[in-house]
Amino acid sequence: MYTGIIQALCPVVEMIDKPGLKSFTVEMPTRLADGLQIGASVSIDGTCFTVTKIDGARVSFDAMQETLAKTTIGSLKAGDSVNVERSAKMGDEIGGHPMSGHVSTMAEIVDVAESENNKSMTFKVNPSWMRFIFSKGFIGLDGASLTVVDADAKAGTFKVHFIPETLKLTRFGTKKIGDHVNVEIDPQTQVIVETVERVLSEKTSL
Repeated sequence: MYTGIIQALCPVVEMIDKPGLKSFTVEMPTRLADGLQIGASVSIDGTCFTVTKIDGARVSFDAMQETLAKTTIGSLKAGDSVNVERSAKMGDEIGGHPMSGHVSTMAEIVDVAESENNKSMTFKVNPSWMRFIFSKGFIGLDGASLTVVDADAKAGTFKVHFIPETLKLTRFGTKKIGDHVNVEIDPQTQVIVETVERVLSEKTSL
């Protein structure tokens, strides 16, 4: 489980193509690399990965074809930076909202608006996902726990505001129109919506 609070923005230092997968290496700050073990789970841009190799502060992961096809990891290259969060431990503060690192879909950035000390982005998804996206609700974008504003179900768009601290500590500081992000729908919201839909469907069929 993850908290949606990004702990570091880390560079990708190596990408290696292998049969059926890609291996990539991220250089982490000492505070995150310390105590990390092979087999541990780490969120990379909101996608849960298993540590396969550790060489000092350089930590490696394998991305399968399914992950490459359905997340932004497929377009990752050496020199890019990624949002990193280690898995939460019992007793850790949940500063954002509980997240699994299982990406639901990808969203495209279709608008960016900047003003002094503020930046907002409008994201577009397949309208079918808007069943789970509400204004003032939680959403996970590239592993960051964020609050939705101005959700438009028909258009399949929603907006998020970013404070300077978030822009500094995450990839959102350099994201632009046309870029994509990994989306994790709030699991509690998804369960509630799907349960209500199922109950209503069963009542209608009686």
